[in-house]
Amino acid sequence: MNKKIWLSSPHLTGEEQKYVQEAFETNWVAPLGPNVNGLEKDICDFTGAKSCSVLSSGSAAIHLAMILLGVEQDDEVLCSSFTFSATANPIRYQKAIPIFVDSERDTWNMDPILLEKAILDRNSKGKKPKAILLVHLYGMPAKMKEIMAISEKYNIPIIEDAAEAMGAFYQGKHMGTFGELGVFSFNGNKIITTSGGGALVANNADYCKKATFLATQARDEAPHYQHSEIGYNYRMSNIVAGIGRGQMEVLKDRVEARRENFDYYQKAFAGLPVTFVEEAEGFFANRWLTTILTDSYNTREMIRLALEKENIESRPLWKPMHLQPVFEEFPAYTNGVSEDLFERGLCLPSGSNLTREDLDRVVAIVKEVLSK
Repeated sequence: MNKKIWLSSPHLTGEEQKYVQEAFETNWVAPLGPNVNGLEKDICDFTGAKSCSVLSSGSAAIHLAMILLGVEQDDEVLCSSFTFSATANPIRYQKAIPIFVDSERDTWNMDPILLEKAILDRNSKGKKPKAILLVHLYGMPAKMKEIMAISEKYNIPIIEDAAEAMGAFYQGKHMGTFGELGVFSFNGNKIITTSGGGALVANNADYCKKATFLATQARDEAPHYQHSEIGYNYRMSNIVAGIGRGQMEVLKDRVEARRENFDYYQKAFAGLPVTFVEEAEGFFANRWLTTILTDSYNTREMIRLALEKENIESRPLWKPMHLQPVFEEFPAYTNGVSEDLFERGLCLPSGSNLTREDLDRVVAIVKEVLSK
């Protein structure tokens, strides 16, 4: 069988080991320690965020963001529909109501026009949404100028799900630092990884201080275990944070490699019936995953199955949340964009550790399918 080509596999350098080894040698294996503090500082230094709390996952970060903004049972949260379920699930953890908003075609992210329409319609029904939870999909920034203006106009805070957007910028500012709270993921398939993990960032340090408190079981200051609030076991361990510190050292290189993959695919498929998401002026995507849009569902499936036959992993674009059985009962403001993207779009292998031979194999198979 041919060598497996993964969609987006972890890419370690070996430098991570020095931080992990230090944690072992100093016996810092708990969810606190120098690596935890160091990783939080590294993230702040890179993104420009004022404060950070590193956590067990991006999902944990979104959940805590909900709590920090006071989202409670029956509150409404406006949420990107075109995303992974981990974005929307924490809304339901709080027994709140997700209100799904469809995408625009330029970036595939939340449509500002539909967002305002949704807000006005919810207001007409006597509801004021508690938060806007938007995603920077596949590392492409959303239209933050327009969305921030809407957020300010209607006084609704933004949570940025930048799980896929570490190393992406809009008008020179890092994604996750525009809204009230930002979320990153360091899952094994992300642009950098801690094997599993995430982070919450904010420009208001009180948010991250409270997040860290809640993430460590909300223990009050007392010589005994005393709790005045419900807490969670969401803190990142010092060992895992050590992996993250080593990965942060090469983040710029990882972004560059992913962007080179995108450029390679784009040039290789020039003149063929596939399209790519382009960067507008002021947008800098990390190209976490290179995605293509084909002419039909059948073409997409032919490519996916041909790649699978050759032991190459690819993946359809996200199935929108408003089409998911678990969320189909909730309100959605749609325009058909995300449904069309799901039908025709495919994620190609995009790891920063892909070789030129790997890329050539993918390109050859896609071209062969399209030539038919």
